[in-house]
Amino acid sequence: MTAEVFDPRALRDAFGAFATGVTVVTASDAAGKPIGFTANSFTSVSLDPPLLLVCLAKSSRNYESMTSAGRFAINVLSETQKDVSNTFARPVEDRFAAVDWRLGRDSCPIFSDVAAWFECSMQDIIEAGDHVIIIGRVTAFENSGLNGLGYARGGYFTPRLAGKAVSAAVEGEIRLGAVLEQQGAVFLAGNETLSLPNCTVEGGDPARTLAAYLEQLTGLNVTIGFLYSVYEDKSDGRQNIVYHALASDGAPRQGRFLRPAELAAAKFSSSATADIINRFVLESSIGNFGMYFGDETGGTVHPIAKKDAHS
Repeated sequence: MTAEVFDPRALRDAFGAFATGVTVVTASDAAGKPIGFTANSFTSVSLDPPLLLVCLAKSSRNYESMTSAGRFAINVLSETQKDVSNTFARPVEDRFAAVDWRLGRDSCPIFSDVAAWFECSMQDIIEAGDHVIIIGRVTAFENSGLNGLGYARGGYFTPRLAGKAVSAAVEGEIRLGAVLEQQGAVFLAGNETLSLPNCTVEGGDPARTLAAYLEQLTGLNVTIGFLYSVYEDKSDGRQNIVYHALASDGAPRQGRFLRPAELAAAKFSSSATADIINRFVLESSIGNFGMYFGDETGGTVHPIAKKDAHS
């Protein structure tokens, strides 16, 4: 039987549809030096005995040290620790200089301010294609009660912050909008004057309502991503919630997708739309996104950095 051949990038993107938490896996190497890497391929396995697992790429710089360590720790990052995730996802020489940490009972690095941590003894290492599955037996743990940092579709999300923003906005009728992206191009409605696709809703699940509207409008499959902007339009008193969304390949039934170079000369229906588009083009170019809160004239952007590939 012929084995299936897939585009690795497309397969990775499909795997990324599953929302996960973010961890940093740590250990001490043979010389006692702390090592660590960012991973979202973590899950619990068993309560009795207490087991968990994490996957590690065979190409990782940490592969030899990690697989030969007798013990390791899982640090489940909290919502405020995006910078920690980025640091341990990059080939930084002294990653531990950028984080507050201590050695646990079994000499594994434990980070401060994490949502939870687990110290483990090495139970098993299982071959799995270009990765190995590391199974650990929990020897100590702590749950701080802090909310964990989320990750889906190539970007971070912070469930508590997003939830509070949406809950505040959905008290009345709201306008839902989307920065709908397809291979770097942004969908816009209209001819000479362009606008983001939007609909109104009272109550219900805003993300589901928006997804259904976008799919009907474009005829494409749509996945709603992270919350991108929440603002009040003082001209009509309405709350606006704008999500980042991804569209499947294909030509839209209505409207059109414009590349960043084309957006520079576009005429938009409002200054708020222009600000959202201009911010998105800039953030896309540097790979760091933000979540805006305010009104159509001013507000605050909370960083949501686009994550590097994990080790």
